[in-house]
Amino acid sequence: MAKRKTKFMCQECGYESPKWMGKCPGCGQWNKMVEEVESTGSNRRGAFTNAAGSSVAAKATPITSIETVSEPRITTDSNELNRVLGGGVVRGSLVLIGGDPGIGKSTLLLQVSYQLAKKDHSVLYISGEESMRQTKLRADRLGATSSNLLVYSETNLHEISLTIENTKPDFVIVDSIQTIFHPEVTSAPGSVSQVRECTAELMRIAKTKGVAIFIVGHVTKEGSIAGPRLLEHMVDTVLYFEGERHHTYRILRAVKNRFGSTNEMGIFEMKEAGLEEVANPSEIFLEERSQGASGSTVVASMEGTRPVLVEIQALISPTSFGNPRRMATGIDHNRVSLLMAVLEKRVGLLLANQDAYLKVAGGVKLDEPAIDLAVAVSIASSFRDKPTRASDCIIGEVGLTGEVRRVSRIEQRVQEAAKLGFERIILPENNLGGWTPPKGVELIGVTSVSHALKVTLGG
Repeated sequence: MAKRKTKFMCQECGYESPKWMGKCPGCGQWNKMVEEVESTGSNRRGAFTNAAGSSVAAKATPITSIETVSEPRITTDSNELNRVLGGGVVRGSLVLIGGDPGIGKSTLLLQVSYQLAKKDHSVLYISGEESMRQTKLRADRLGATSSNLLVYSETNLHEISLTIENTKPDFVIVDSIQTIFHPEVTSAPGSVSQVRECTAELMRIAKTKGVAIFIVGHVTKEGSIAGPRLLEHMVDTVLYFEGERHHTYRILRAVKNRFGSTNEMGIFEMKEAGLEEVANPSEIFLEERSQGASGSTVVASMEGTRPVLVEIQALISPTSFGNPRRMATGIDHNRVSLLMAVLEKRVGLLLANQDAYLKVAGGVKLDEPAIDLAVAVSIASSFRDKPTRASDCIIGEVGLTGEVRRVSRIEQRVQEAAKLGFERIILPENNLGGWTPPKGVELIGVTSVSHALKVTLGG
């Protein structure tokens, strides 16, 4: 009989200890150490397996003698999802999709399952949270029923593995990984060791059988995927499904992708019949923009290979406290503080006694330096109570000395702004030249923040 030993593991970070501790040394959380019993008689993860499932010994091989085969990606009917995945689904990949409860993860994957089933691919949808009848009711509401879409309600990983072996599907959906349990692990489903072991087994199935597996992961109140951080390192792709539950728009963003870019973003709209992709998100983000309001500017931001025009709003008001407040939604508040310091030091705006509230309309998160100039103009516009022209689009990075620095992919940004009817583009002077701007658009190059404020605010 195999010997069994006891250990304690942190549910937050996966820190292991031979004895119980009130405070985890790894993450500093209290009362997160749980007792686990593991078997040491056999090593489940000690052997490597080949595509046939038999154990093989690893052999060092010169990289020049390794043969590679370019396997085509499998595309879905959703261009937004294909873009985020890097062009489509890769066989043998393990994709993790995380998001808040009720945001639409199961709806998205059920629609994707139907799209793949329509193309004569066998899809196995494993639901650990809903019964088969509940899944069928949701599929009827979405119009996503097909004979190639198999539904299986089970939480035992051993039974799931046998079902995959018998049905031999092309794609597998696991909803969700927190409900699946490994029968050889004694801890409860959703614990650190269960999530880790179940993901490792699913990864082995995906690699050895060439099956693309999508797993759903819940997120914690801090916004990260529940379970050990190791989970994100194990999978090939990590996607976050973001959005406000009180708004209809959803954003699918890749934070890790071994087969494509991590800067891509897909935008969907939640409707009664499911999720519909948004082909032109710039129009959506600008459709409710107020005309003649101070503190509002438009910037052309790059999300991967796609230019997106979004509105940046700023509200500057005298503070009622000793320390002024700095609040930002969709922008790093440290960047806001930096730009306000530049405006105060280099331009002469007295902002030390002003509260600042900034927001990116539409729920988009911007983190590239090309939005700096638009943020600075928004702050100055609200502080002086002077609106910018509605036909202006502002692009540029701001340095600590107040200079405006060049940005990348200026051609795509300007073309997107021209397509939506913007007449003036304020951009870094160093980005002028070397390319042909579209007709009907006036390009104004600026060298400093003061120069940009003179152009946009008239002094």
